[in-house]
Amino acid sequence: MLFNIFVSALNDVIKCTLMKFADDAKLSGEVDTSEGRATLQEDLDRLEEWANKNLMKFNKDKCKVLHLGKHNPGVQHRLGSTWLESSSVERDLGVLVDNKPNMSEQCAAVAKQANRMLGCINKGITSRDKEVITPIYSALVRPHLECHVWFWSPVHKKMWTGWRGSKRGPRG
Repeated sequence: MLFNIFVSALNDVIKCTLMKFADDAKLSGEVDTSEGRATLQEDLDRLEEWANKNLMKFNKDKCKVLHLGKHNPGVQHRLGSTWLESSSVERDLGVLVDNKPNMSEQCAAVAKQANRMLGCINKGITSRDKEVITPIYSALVRPHLECHVWFWSPVHKKMWTGWRGSKRGPRG
């Protein structure tokens, strides 16, 4: 809980869309204009500055730029002094993200996973009180569904670039 409060401060400094899930973060923005590309790079710079200020480090080996959209210029971005690896396809939380997504297939897979999780909750939790079930659902099922819904947002239909980075605690 404290970690979530700690990283929630990122929302105040980032202009692009920032999605956080456990120790994973995704930054996305439209890059069809030079202003959009500059905003995305400025947000990457802000993330690096925030991490340094808070004695955090990004696992830069796992950070990638995912280029989506027919007319995506594929501009290279950096995190600090490290140029990020580019990709046109990536599997993320069980979803294959590329330029030719098959939404019905992906949605069916996500629904199947969510139903499996709900089955586990149903078998493992005897209480049916709303006060018990709601937090469990909110913690285990909803974030998974929301993360996948993000891929099908209107931003995906336009030209955009997503940055994916894994946060780790202080190293030393």
